Amino acid sequence: MAVTVKSFNAPDETRAPDKTTVDVVDLGSAKAARMTMQPGWRWSECIKPVVGGDSCQARHVGMVASGQMHIVHEDGTERDLGPGDAYMIEPGHDAWIVGDEPYVGYEFESSTAGTYARPS
Repeated sequence: MAVTVKSFNAPDETRAPDKTTVDVVDLGSAKAARMTMQPGWRWSECIKPVVGGDSCQARHVGMVASGQMHIVHEDGTERDLGPGDAYMIEPGHDAWIVGDEPYVGYEFESSTAGTYARPS
């Protein structure tokens, strides 16, 4: 099929770790995810218990629709993400929501969209 369209309002899969909703759409050769994190969300507290490890080992490529997130990479890099930002975050990081607004991001790294927050 030359054109595939799916709606995040009717995802193929939903995962819901603590303070997290990951809606995944399967586009055939690629997957995409809408990640919603609630205020108080932190990778090391909400996702680490599900997947294990000392830091997030996923590579994230996406964009922020709403909310604010702070990223701390193990190489010492720290960045804030906000609405309209496109991002690429390499493995080896922690992150948390800043403020009292839910964060909504859309991810297009197919392997991450397919596996993020899935129990190992």
